[in-house]
Amino acid sequence: MTYAIAAALQTAVYTRLSADPALATLVGAAIYDAVPAGPLPPLYVVLGNEDVRDASDKTGNGATHALSIDVLSEAAGFAGAKAAAGAVCDALLDAPLTLSRGTLVGLHFTKAKAARTSTGNMRQITLTFRARVADDI
Repeated sequence: MTYAIAAALQTAVYTRLSADPALATLVGAAIYDAVPAGPLPPLYVVLGNEDVRDASDKTGNGATHALSIDVLSEAAGFAGAKAAAGAVCDALLDAPLTLSRGTLVGLHFTKAKAARTSTGNMRQITLTFRARVADDI
């Protein structure tokens, strides 16, 4: 197993989302690796949790990353958040990601959960993707 490709995968995902024009139309530059301090925009995207499992085989080291991306909205309904979540999917699944280390073997959408946050004031959609990576070293 290797976790060595995790940073390269995260950077590639963040870069892709930040450069996507359709997503930018919906959330502007409000795409975060970590939620910043201070006031937040009414609709934004943040990279979420990650769970990594060994996927090494006789060809070399590798891993499967279950990575989450959260879309959060202040709106009373889910329409805006769902549009942004759809744009996130389109951005990540339409074109291959280039990693600074390793190779992305595949990236697939696995699930989504839409819910009100614990305070009930925000709407949150958590998208989960499965990325299989192989280490080229």
